[in-house]
Amino acid sequence: MTVMNKSIAVYHDMDRATFEGSILNGGQPAILKQLVANWPVSKAAQISPENTTAYLKKLDNGRPIQSIFAPNEQKGRHFYDAQMRGFNFERRNVPMAALLDKMIEVIGQDNAMAMYAGSVPASQVAPNFPNDNSMPLLPGSVEPRLWIGNRSCVAAHFDVDYNIACAVAGQRVFTIFPPEQINNLYIGPLEYNMAGPPVSLVDFAKPGYDRFPKFRDAMDSALVAELEPGDALFLPPLWWHHVEATGPFNILVNYWWSSNEAALQMQALALSMLALRDRPLPEKQAWRTYFDHYIFGPGASHAAQHIPAHAQGVLGSPSQQRTNAILGFIRNTLGRML
Repeated sequence: MTVMNKSIAVYHDMDRATFEGSILNGGQPAILKQLVANWPVSKAAQISPENTTAYLKKLDNGRPIQSIFAPNEQKGRHFYDAQMRGFNFERRNVPMAALLDKMIEVIGQDNAMAMYAGSVPASQVAPNFPNDNSMPLLPGSVEPRLWIGNRSCVAAHFDVDYNIACAVAGQRVFTIFPPEQINNLYIGPLEYNMAGPPVSLVDFAKPGYDRFPKFRDAMDSALVAELEPGDALFLPPLWWHHVEATGPFNILVNYWWSSNEAALQMQALALSMLALRDRPLPEKQAWRTYFDHYIFGPGASHAAQHIPAHAQGVLGSPSQQRTNAILGFIRNTLGRML
């Protein structure tokens, strides 16, 4: 059964065949209700934070994880400092068990320090986690990542990968924007940010419309996904999402997967800036025509059909041979410039 929640499709009793056939390539976010409610970690979380901590500590191998600590006055918003020369938090390496114990210790304290560990590969700290808590919609080769913390607010950002995010303990609120809202989200630096992807500079709690007037338009297009423990959210690549956890004890597990070429996509964007962004307008318009012909246009995959297959080179169909040809072409060009 499918119902609508603020324009986000909500699915119950999701199975892999339905996910792959109806959701995966649909290009839209989807809430998967109670997808992981029967995980052992989810059942522990239904009892108490202490039970959740005890369960995870049994899986912990003691390896330190990079964690963020910030004073209470930041209200869990992990972000740049005022000058954008650094960040408003401190990074420390601590074992997962120690982080969980500290989170339990400060529950109920009004001035509790914000604590957060994100994108921790389960294989590094809890190798048996995937065996106990399997993701029914994906192959076992897609690794789970753990997100552990108390109050937190992650600025709007995008991922180049497909994403399933599973709320295990506490509630997560995702405010989601389609890719075309990039012009209204006031994005920060591409190469200098908290964790890899660029982020919106807008504080959603205090938007500051004098500085960010177009953010009103972004909010008109926003979708909101409120995840209860056991719920999951599917996000297609390049969709912006602002993530907030307001409770004193929160755990999320997510899965990223993509094609091998996804790692190159941000580099392709940066290289295009170097090569094309500052060229005269007529030249850029000409290049836009060529990009449409070879990359974005409806006939791009057939742009080389008049060339014999053995001679298509970088224009050929996807294959390891074409990948090698493209990388060689780029390597030879950059080698002459660097």
